[in-house]
Amino acid sequence: MSKTLGTRARILVADDEPEIRHVLCDLLSPLYGCEAVGSAEEALERLRDAGYDLVISDIMMGGMSGLELIPRVKELAPDTVVIMISGVQTVESAINALRAGAFDYVMKPFDLHHVEAAVSRALEHHFLRAEKRRYETYLEEMVAQRTEELDGALRSLGDAYRTTLKGLTAALETRDLETHGHSERVVNFSLRLGRELNLDAEQMRSLEFGSLLHDIGKIGVPDAILRKPAKLTEEEWVRMREHPLHGQKILRGIEFLEGAAKVVAQHHEKWDGSGYPLGLRGEEIDLNARIFAVADAFDAITSDRVYRAGRPYEDALAELETYAGRQFDPNVVEAFRRVPAEEWADIRRRSLGARETARTARRVEQVAQNLYARSGAMVN
Repeated sequence: MSKTLGTRARILVADDEPEIRHVLCDLLSPLYGCEAVGSAEEALERLRDAGYDLVISDIMMGGMSGLELIPRVKELAPDTVVIMISGVQTVESAINALRAGAFDYVMKPFDLHHVEAAVSRALEHHFLRAEKRRYETYLEEMVAQRTEELDGALRSLGDAYRTTLKGLTAALETRDLETHGHSERVVNFSLRLGRELNLDAEQMRSLEFGSLLHDIGKIGVPDAILRKPAKLTEEEWVRMREHPLHGQKILRGIEFLEGAAKVVAQHHEKWDGSGYPLGLRGEEIDLNARIFAVADAFDAITSDRVYRAGRPYEDALAELETYAGRQFDPNVVEAFRRVPAEEWADIRRRSLGARETARTARRVEQVAQNLYARSGAMVN
């Protein structure tokens, strides 16, 4: 017998003949913990109260039969193995026992060596199965733990990406004061549209990063053009319209921004093909770029500028519907219309609140750094 089995495997004998119970317990008690009951009903009561590795049951007993007992044992104790014993020496009875879920079948009058061998095989099977179950449980727990750790690492990496990209966007907005805070608002508007259009997680991530970085190509536009207070000349507009391609080049080769790069490159394309820089039309334009175009226009219409006040939601909706099928994807405009006006207003308020909180935190941090520097100078 394998050492793994130990000497105290627990066996329950169920037989309505006292002599059979005594013979089996006398045979098995030196090696195992052996208990005996006179019926299947008593066996079930014992199984409810305690665990057994093996049940040896007569196939024919008063009341519940051994065959009826087998599925009840499996229900109460799935890992417990069952051996059937019977004085009916027919192939059919053995087959019925095995079909019901018995591990083995022993005939009466039985050879004690045969019984010992059957018990040893049954317990070996039990412990191997139990070990397999424990190992599977261990693997499941390890996979769950590693998955959680990986998810945490990916979330941390994603947060680091967002922080870096938001910092880059904030730096870009210092060059274009008219659109200060625009990127944060348009990201939130775009994501709400993305949810309305049932984008998957990967599409939403590309939409978020693309919306955040949509104007990164303006790094390549001279300040004299970007910050010019007057109307741009035609030549200056040519330079300004190059910024989507500049942005695409900047993001080229960055794998996790591959989807975002399409938004950056195509956010000025129009549904009817009259946009720039490539003159794409309809569904040739990336879906996220089409979503962004609506969110961008909504923010532009409703935000204050130095030369005009922001217009109300109703005006923005009317303009989007007017240009649906021309400048904008009609399906995206329809998705915009389905979102209640109050929700758009709430998104704007939350975006402004988040930006103000971040600005306050930066001011507090700067003050703290200045105080620390001054205290250091005083000590020296």
